[in-house]
Formats: sequence, C-alpha cells, structure tokens
Amino acid sequence: MYANCFKRIFDFVLSLGAIIVLSPVLLLLAVVGAVAMGGNPLFTQERPGKNEKIFKLVKFRTMNNKKDKNGKLLPDEKRLTSYGKWLRSTSLDELPELFNILKGDMAIIGPRPLLVKYLPRYNEEQHKRHNVRPGLTGLAQVNGRNALTWEDKFKYDVKYVENVSLIGDIKIIFDTVGIVFHRSGISSGTSVTMEEFMGTSEKAD
Repeated sequence: MYANCFKRIFDFVLSLGAIIVLSPVLLLLAVVGAVAMGGNPLFTQERPGKNEKIFKLVKFRTMNNKKDKNGKLLPDEKRLTSYGKWLRSTSLDELPELFNILKGDMAIIGPRPLLVKYLPRYNEEQHKRHNVRPGLTGLAQVNGRNALTWEDKFKYDVKYVENVSLIGDIKIIFDTVGIVFHRSGISSGTSVTMEEFMGTSEKAD
C-alpha cells in the first residue's frame, strides 16, 4: 500500500516543504555557482527513471567544461573545481533534484538515477532497480556510497526495491543525514567520482 500510493504523497510533501525551507540556500548557491562556474550553475542530464523512462535530472554544476586540443572533455578529476569539490563533499549539489521529486520523476528514497548508456549493460537482476522511482538517496548510499563496487550497489538497490516500506525510508533518511555530516563515501577508491560501469561478468553474478 505504501509503495503504490502513500510513498508518492510522502515524496511530494517532503520535497515541497524542503524547497520552501531551503529556497534561500538554493538561491544563494545558484548565484555563487553562476559566478564560480562562469555561467549556468545548473547541470542537466538525461537519466532513466521508473520503468526506464527517460527524464532530465538537474543538479548544481561541480565541473567545468574544459576540453583537450581535440575537443574532448578532460577527465573528471581535471574538470572538478574547488567549489565543485566542496559542493560534492556537502552533497549540496544534489539539492535541485528536489524539483525532480516534486515533479514525480524521482523519489526521496530509491536507487540513484545513473547514466542512460548503462541500461543495456545491466543483467536481468540489476534491471529491477528501475521498478521504482530513482531516489535522492537510497540503501546503497547509506551502506558505502561510491566506496562500494557497482555489483554491491546494485544488490542494495534490488534489496530496496523488494522491501520498500515507510519505516525503511525513514531509517534511510536519518542514516543519510549521518553520512552527509561525516562526508563519507563521496569518491571511489580510484576516482574522484565513480568508475564507469561496464557490465557485470558472469563470474561476478
């Protein structure tokens, strides 16, 4: 009952309240971001949502658009600015996703929305992560975040999908506050963000 009906009401009310309360912070970050990034402070990108329906995710920009001599974007670690590092460490770059939640593209809690190009790389079990709306935070985020392997992330995502509950969502919200406060799991062991997911081998299943 909660997953099919009340969860959407829960998400709408919480996201609307958060947007109202945090509106001064959102405005300030938009202004500072415009100056720090030399233009549009927002980053938008197509991501797959529930049932793999594509939507446009919006975040605060943390990387510039510098390219090499061939016109190809530089690696993430070279484009991530000092301001961007601070935004990521505090998770403030995620705040504009509240509007995605209000619209209904996302939920407060759920598997994180990843890149569209990953869709054909998932195995049958991993595709289940798209049976619910993607979330601002989720079970994988409170159990290691980017310090987890892709396979472990997806296991937590599927576990969440198969056990959605109000109590579980509330627990994840409180756990997320602790994760953000301690700024843990922001980067993987070898990257400032997360290595590209190339698919899961049969041996890793």
